[in-house]
Amino acid sequence: MVRPNQEPVYIGLGSNVGDRQLHIDHALDLLAEIVTIRMISSIYETDPVGYKMQAPFLNGVVEIRTMISPHDLFRKLQEIEIEVGRQPRFRWGPREIDLDILIYGDRIIDTPNLTIPHPEIHQRGFVLIPLCEIAANIIHPVLQKEIQYFRCSEPMQIKRVG
Repeated sequence: MVRPNQEPVYIGLGSNVGDRQLHIDHALDLLAEIVTIRMISSIYETDPVGYKMQAPFLNGVVEIRTMISPHDLFRKLQEIEIEVGRQPRFRWGPREIDLDILIYGDRIIDTPNLTIPHPEIHQRGFVLIPLCEIAANIIHPVLQKEIQYFRCSEPMQIKRVG
């Protein structure tokens, strides 16, 4: 049962370093300590975006419910990434774990360190496919269109693995 004032939040998960599934599972365990996990998508193996000379990613999306503010949740996700073992690298480079707030209720936030909804979700197959699996009918708060009607802007291999 959802408590009043809990908002639906969708978080993207990704890993392409080491035991990718273990990193995702560890991040989910830590996340479950601070929020209510409602649904987890299948996991998909996907081509990297941006910097292409790296291993494929495992990606998924989790729906949570929380009363934690967006900025505090962002900080907590960064703490989880560190605890799972994320090492600082270059933009779009390899990651032990990556946790991104994709959508936080119907909120629109644009600050120097946090943008919600995530500015690229409507163009990324590795986000759209797992997000559609668990929440195809949610409305993108800025573009005012159901998630299921967006299409990936670049071709990529996406294979369901779990």
